[in-house]
Amino acid sequence: MRLYITTAIDYVNSRPHIGTAYEKIGADVLARFYRLLGWEVRFQMGNDEHSSNVAKAAREKGLDPLVYCDQMEGAFRTTWQQLDIAYDGFIRTTAPAHRHTVETLFTQINARTAPDGSPNIYKAKYTGWYCDSCEAFYTEKDLQDQLCPLHKRPARWVEEENYFFALSRYRDLLLQHLRQHPAFILPTIRRNEILRLVEDGLQDISISREGGTWGIHLPIDARHTVYVWFDALINYLSAVGFGTDPAHFSTWWHDATVYHVIGKDITRFHGVIWPAMLFAAGLPLPTTIFGHGFVYHRGERMSKTLGNVVDPLALAEQYGADPLRYFLLRENSFGSDGNFTWAQFVDRYNGDLASGIGNLVSRTCGMITQYLQGVVPAWTATSRRAAQQLATIQPVHEAVGAAFPAITRALDLAGADIDFHAALAAIWQIIAAADRCITDNAPWKLHKAGRQDEVVAVLGTITDVIAKVTILLTPFVPATAEKIWHQMGYEALRGRLAEQQLTSETCHTDFLTAPLTLGPATPLFPRIESPKEDPSGAHNAKTNEGLMDITQITIDDFAKVHLQAATIAAAEPVEGADRLLKIQVDLGSEIRQIVAGIAKQYTPEELIGTQVCVVTNLKPAKLRGVESHGMLLAASDDTTISILTPLKPVANGSRVK
Repeated sequence: MRLYITTAIDYVNSRPHIGTAYEKIGADVLARFYRLLGWEVRFQMGNDEHSSNVAKAAREKGLDPLVYCDQMEGAFRTTWQQLDIAYDGFIRTTAPAHRHTVETLFTQINARTAPDGSPNIYKAKYTGWYCDSCEAFYTEKDLQDQLCPLHKRPARWVEEENYFFALSRYRDLLLQHLRQHPAFILPTIRRNEILRLVEDGLQDISISREGGTWGIHLPIDARHTVYVWFDALINYLSAVGFGTDPAHFSTWWHDATVYHVIGKDITRFHGVIWPAMLFAAGLPLPTTIFGHGFVYHRGERMSKTLGNVVDPLALAEQYGADPLRYFLLRENSFGSDGNFTWAQFVDRYNGDLASGIGNLVSRTCGMITQYLQGVVPAWTATSRRAAQQLATIQPVHEAVGAAFPAITRALDLAGADIDFHAALAAIWQIIAAADRCITDNAPWKLHKAGRQDEVVAVLGTITDVIAKVTILLTPFVPATAEKIWHQMGYEALRGRLAEQQLTSETCHTDFLTAPLTLGPATPLFPRIESPKEDPSGAHNAKTNEGLMDITQITIDDFAKVHLQAATIAAAEPVEGADRLLKIQVDLGSEIRQIVAGIAKQYTPEELIGTQVCVVTNLKPAKLRGVESHGMLLAASDDTTISILTPLKPVANGSRVK
């Protein structure tokens, strides 16, 4: 089995941000996971350099565009290295091989005719709306008050003579393919959007610009350069040798599962224009185009203008890549929008990583050192019998057995969504079961009672389970998996596992075929003590949510916060968010909607009728697309969130002072 997995190539007019990183991390996990399954995988990334925005950024720095792109290549590669992105190929659209592929494909499309016999490419005058920021044309109905729907900036009216691609002639072929191949565009919401778009009819698109010097010149007219989107889409072919290496191209395009991972904002280009181009050239279409959701910052899309762009390098440099990788993948399904705040990051880090896998490895190593002198014996008939007699060990094995099928379902390339959060939840079920096993069997008591065979049985079982957890975690948090590998002394297993594919049998294999000697102990995830400044790189004042501020205030400052008593009248989960509840509170004079991150601690049913304290003059915000008009007051520590309620009932709307 072969998998050719790609991400969108990135504009280099600015450095990567956390939203860009989300896409690359997700694709990297899929590539690593399918390599573990034994697939032959090629993971492709790159930079999109023939953009007018890139040329503009270069001019602003007083640089030649190519020199600027060379510098930005270094910045992007450094970011991906810091985030442990293990790509196999990195394409640049200024590369000679890519230029040759673009010219070859253009010539091939131009030499063929559309389904109705008309030319695929023709010259005509273009008039229409154009957004300079996203370098895309829009119809009147696409615009919102003549603003680009993505950048919220005025579109520009353009009139010029260009070469056109006969996109409209491919409507029926596209519809047929979409209907016959449900997994061609995923998740389902993206597929339905593209279906409606194609069903409504398509317009031919301009694919050239006259008079430009920064770009690839048309083989049929050197006065024109290839439109940036037409150029950029072809990178998926140039990266595997179309027009330069036929055998390589056949291996990775004709004989592989081709899986494009892109942002939901560019599914229109990938789900309509790109397959039509391939139809026109007589080439096979990719297997799947997956349009992932956005990562928002406190409910807002990240923007340099707003000053809320989160720099992934700032987080990776301080805490390592794995906490960021884990956070982004654990919060949501890949097809849904996510949200980043410093408070949420700290919560996941301390709650799941430090108190979860970090604590399990630490306490296990401590007991092995104390009770077994740092060496876990190989399984013997005696230790096996002792383990079988401990009924509380069975739930651990059940959690391990359930994890592999859950993960393969969650990461199924043909599934309705890529559910990284569900895959990680299955692994954390094992971690929780292992912790319960230790607590229930209390090796410290067994050791004190002289029941050493049972101590070996318990700690041997946990050591074996951690080995399996480490294998399953490798695609998600590779650096952490490597640390566990050394710390738990699994080096004796490395040769054996290197030759083994990850299968359901892996989860039922006993790894303790030889004694394991612990390596040096180091904390995997030292707890984060909330700093006074947000290290994420987003310096907007709004990013300091959840941080301790000890600045003294006056009574006048406090009076600015409007606090009222209210009763919860209704509550329900927020779709796609495992920690948020949408709550309706009765303030006496009105019903107010509030979104609160308490779903892990409270069910909707138990909240209804509870009197609470609410901040009512907080500026409205959107969380996962749901408006919140206030804030519920709650106290929290590392494990618990407790909403604040009046000791005695008061009238709804009463001021809290």
